[in-house]
Amino acid sequence: MAKEKSKKKDKMKGKAKGKTSSIGTLTKKELVKRVVHFFQINPTQLFNYKQVAFEVGAKSTSEKQLLMQLLDDLVLQEFLVEPTRGKYRLDTRSGSIVGTLERRAGGKVYLVPEDGGDEVFIMDKYMNKAIVGDVVRVRLFAHRKDKQQEGQVLEVIQRGHDTFVGKIDSVQNYAFLIVDNRLLNSDIFIPSDKLNGAKNGDKAIVKIIEWSERDRNPVGEVIDVLGATGDNDAEMHAILVEFGLPYSYPSHIESLANDIPENIPEEEISKRIDCRDIPTFTIDPADAKDFDDALSIRKIGDDLWEVGVHIADVTYYVKQGDTIDEEAFKRATSVYLVDRTIPMLPERLSNQLCSLRPHEDKCCFSVLFKMDSAANVKEYQIVHTLINSDRRFTYEEAQTVIETGEGDMKKEILMLDELAKKLREKRFVNGAIAFERTEVRFEIDDNGKPLGVYFKESKDANKLIEEFMLLANRTVAEHIGKVKLKKEKAKTFVYRVHDLPDPEKLSNLSQFISRFGYKLKTTGKQTEVSSSINRLLDQVQGKREQNLIETIAIRSMSKAIYSTENLGHYGLAFDFYTHFTSPIRRYPDMMVHRLLDEYASGAKSVDAAAYEDLCKHCSDREQLAANAERASIKYKQVEFMSDKVGQVYDGVISGIQEWGIYVELAENKCEGMIPMRDLDDDYYTFDEKNYCLVGRRTHNVYRLGDEVVVRVKKTNLEKKQMDFELIEKK
Repeated sequence: MAKEKSKKKDKMKGKAKGKTSSIGTLTKKELVKRVVHFFQINPTQLFNYKQVAFEVGAKSTSEKQLLMQLLDDLVLQEFLVEPTRGKYRLDTRSGSIVGTLERRAGGKVYLVPEDGGDEVFIMDKYMNKAIVGDVVRVRLFAHRKDKQQEGQVLEVIQRGHDTFVGKIDSVQNYAFLIVDNRLLNSDIFIPSDKLNGAKNGDKAIVKIIEWSERDRNPVGEVIDVLGATGDNDAEMHAILVEFGLPYSYPSHIESLANDIPENIPEEEISKRIDCRDIPTFTIDPADAKDFDDALSIRKIGDDLWEVGVHIADVTYYVKQGDTIDEEAFKRATSVYLVDRTIPMLPERLSNQLCSLRPHEDKCCFSVLFKMDSAANVKEYQIVHTLINSDRRFTYEEAQTVIETGEGDMKKEILMLDELAKKLREKRFVNGAIAFERTEVRFEIDDNGKPLGVYFKESKDANKLIEEFMLLANRTVAEHIGKVKLKKEKAKTFVYRVHDLPDPEKLSNLSQFISRFGYKLKTTGKQTEVSSSINRLLDQVQGKREQNLIETIAIRSMSKAIYSTENLGHYGLAFDFYTHFTSPIRRYPDMMVHRLLDEYASGAKSVDAAAYEDLCKHCSDREQLAANAERASIKYKQVEFMSDKVGQVYDGVISGIQEWGIYVELAENKCEGMIPMRDLDDDYYTFDEKNYCLVGRRTHNVYRLGDEVVVRVKKTNLEKKQMDFELIEKK
């Protein structure tokens, strides 16, 4: 039940916040403090001298005279403005910056300036009705030495969110939405006539329709009911809504997709290279339905092979600017939660027309390579083709063929495996980094309940597909980006870029791993640094600190994004790289397909600024999808552990913050926290640089990577949180 008294809508219309009672005679210092604070918490309102005197508790004649002088001084100091004679408000013209509000781990809110300057800490009391994600103007407070710059929100320029998901807490004549995420610090008041059928305990989506300066809580209306709290579909949909992602596909767009004819006209077939007679197959996860890539191989000469990387030709069916395309762009990516996929394209396209299903003629955009047995590419073509896949393999089936040398299409698979291993070897010689983290997967029943945990391992069959997709992506990027003449300028293109790692982060990584006895080269040639990182990753294999060091190593790297500016791909050691091979699930791949066609027809270079905006949108959506996937995994981890309260597990400290210690269980990789308040044997301080907690009296130290024994104390599905109790440190 919502806290009725504290959360009831504030009816005190017209009252300023922050009235202070007077005790004795106010000193100038105290009066200044009160006036500054009063205007800071009421930054947009005008007040006359009498109103200010009342609010700050200036009662005597001498106090009022001092206040009048002080108000004039603050105007001269450009802290206040006097837009109307005798009326004052906070000066927002100077000492202010614009940026976006973001919440960090631990709940603190920071302004990220749009000009890229230092972040500014915003206390809750200075948020001024702003919400995390909003673009706001912030006034900077006087900067104290060695302290984080602080400020207060003056105005909301653009709302980042106006819809929120949460649990309905219904009272007799009204209700509140108890918000799931940490974007909003207050619950949303919902009048009874705005509930739209939502009942107490329902998961619902609520849109804010009003939030006046005088109201403590925003007012909202229910726009959709997802289902009962705890229902699997409702909770998964809630996660998607939390990150601003769609949880259903518009029926009218699905209808448009259903109207697309299945047969390929003879006229279209005649325009394509016919590869239907070449041995071709797909390799995908066992539960996959959208097969967007296929491989073919045939011997065409003495020590010469033709290898085809065939990619679903989505843009043959989805034309730029049509309704389906607009929806695909808006989504920008398919979203993969623990128990479901929310596709970028309608099912008719992703799972049927475009999917490279066996024994069906399919339109493809292909890269055909002529390669020798040493995996050297002699020639290549980027062409539209027609294929007919002979066999659909799961990764497990293909792996069996590689391991045993027996099975369907064994000659083709074994030859491609041999070539893939040589391509991989060349990549690492050139400086590629071998990040291969263990992926946690859940065994799920029909109701979405997690029954068990298993770990996804990348084997030769996975690496076979990976290497040829990398080769195709690199070749396509070079085809456009690599110019023959120095004076020649490459046409605008969509690249997948991965910048060099931050030197400071690499240095911190080096210092951290030294306590485990490892060394890392942080300066020198790119290949030398990357080789050193690879040696480190090899050395930690199978060690208790493996996951920890891999995690911190990944954090020291830059994030891969889409851009028209070719920075190369550091992690892969490619000077040119793009995404071409997954147009069913990634919109940038569709952009690449279209640009290839445009430039092949002789078109001029497209507008770089416009395409950079498209790239940013796709990068942002990709990040949101990744966040949603992590949230769904976290939810299932907590759900899986909810019937294991009281059980004891071995674990390793995976994170340390000022509010507690995060522990990853060895058995199932589920993560929970030991709250700082439960470490009652001493007062612990957080050493951020050294990733540890240090006891002030006992000098006990808890470090990242320490092995511990914990008991599951409690689980909270709504907050996706799990608390552990520390039993012992090993």
